[in-house]
Amino acid sequence: MSFKLTSAAFSEGGSIPTVYTCEGKDISPPLAWTGAPAGTRSFAIIVDDPDAPDPAHPKMTYVHWVAYNIPATVTELAEGAGKGAMPAGASEGLNDWKKAEFGGPCPPIGTHRYFFKLSALDTTLTLSHPTKSDLETAMKGHVLGTAQLMGTYHKVR
Repeated sequence: MSFKLTSAAFSEGGSIPTVYTCEGKDISPPLAWTGAPAGTRSFAIIVDDPDAPDPAHPKMTYVHWVAYNIPATVTELAEGAGKGAMPAGASEGLNDWKKAEFGGPCPPIGTHRYFFKLSALDTTLTLSHPTKSDLETAMKGHVLGTAQLMGTYHKVR
């Protein structure tokens, strides 16, 4: 069985519903996964947008969510988990708004891609509000597998 990340809200390559963006409730979508590798002790998730600020001329990858120490027994995150409803034991790091929570898609121009990357780790991590870079450094040598889901969004207004 392969490690797979899905959402009931959108399919791979599909449009992320407005409710999960800055034009809606700005909450994290529901996520579920199957096939975690043997030996998984925790999960980490990073959500980012490599198309910032303009998909035609990207200059940076904008980080929307950093979460880690999601217990190995967890196989889903409910809608809104990234706004203070994470499972017991899980922690959140800093996004590019300098907040320890999910920040929804809010592209200034064009259609952007949002990558939801879930890593299965062979350990739990001792960190305090890490950035994406801090988390990636701490995960080195501990990643058993990665599952990814990509959605797109184009601002309506």
